[in-house]
Amino acid sequence: MASGRIASLVVAASIASATAHAAPSPAVDDAIDKKIAVWRFDALGIEPELVARLETLFRNELDRLDKQQLLTRQQIERALTASDRECSGEDKCLTAIGKRLNVELVVTGTVGALGDSYVLNIEAVVVGSGKSQRITSDLLRGSPDELIDNVREVAYKLLAPDHVHGALQIQSDLVGAKVVLDGKDLGKTPLPNNGIVAKLPLGKHKLHVEAREYAPFDDVVDVHFQKLAPIVVRLLPSNETVGSGRVVHDRRRPFYTKTWFIVGASLAAIAIGAVVGYELGHIQFDKCFNGNMPVSCGP
Repeated sequence: MASGRIASLVVAASIASATAHAAPSPAVDDAIDKKIAVWRFDALGIEPELVARLETLFRNELDRLDKQQLLTRQQIERALTASDRECSGEDKCLTAIGKRLNVELVVTGTVGALGDSYVLNIEAVVVGSGKSQRITSDLLRGSPDELIDNVREVAYKLLAPDHVHGALQIQSDLVGAKVVLDGKDLGKTPLPNNGIVAKLPLGKHKLHVEAREYAPFDDVVDVHFQKLAPIVVRLLPSNETVGSGRVVHDRRRPFYTKTWFIVGASLAAIAIGAVVGYELGHIQFDKCFNGNMPVSCGP
């Protein structure tokens, strides 16, 4: 399992390395303009080959971030003494290495295994002052592509923290819907820039979309490092009255409870009663005076 994972990462790292300079550079013109040397990455309970690949990915990302050309591993090895190579990551010896290499910043790291996951610890020492900055990644896990993204994110957090962000693309099937992100009104659909909301902090964001006569849309969306997450909002018609919050029900009364039906039925009953009374009286008259039947007509 581990060897297959390493092989996959090797292939992915090779592709990333080959395309690092061909891919368009991020908009980080004000990020860093320093001469940097990457000292070795050490393995803690993990395959050295995997650590070497992660180091290659990290170096490639620094190459894209830094305006100045990064020192190669061969250039670093040729300049260091045997004593320098014994450095195990202390600030003092890293500062001495930085001075010997004539750089402003020395970066080193360790990669440790935690089950099926990895942790990347990075330290950067400012050669002029000897001060250091350390950063620990979240647990690195998943596919080789996910590992690559995590390593790149660590590089940005260390050297270009202002550029650690992602973006959302919010689109709706309804024109004129109000869009609110984290309590901030973004306008109505369709949003400008094809719905792209850029430079958002990483993590979860609350999205709310509403329109008259439609049920509101509420969701929590994730923003990932240098990723554009498409969000398509489909609003459903609502029978709620906007402003009152009440649901209007149209209930039809039975026809026999209507006033017109009651009055009409009463008049019909009177007419029928009159006709029946007349007919009964006519029959009795014939019996008494025409002698059709032997009946008594007296009181």
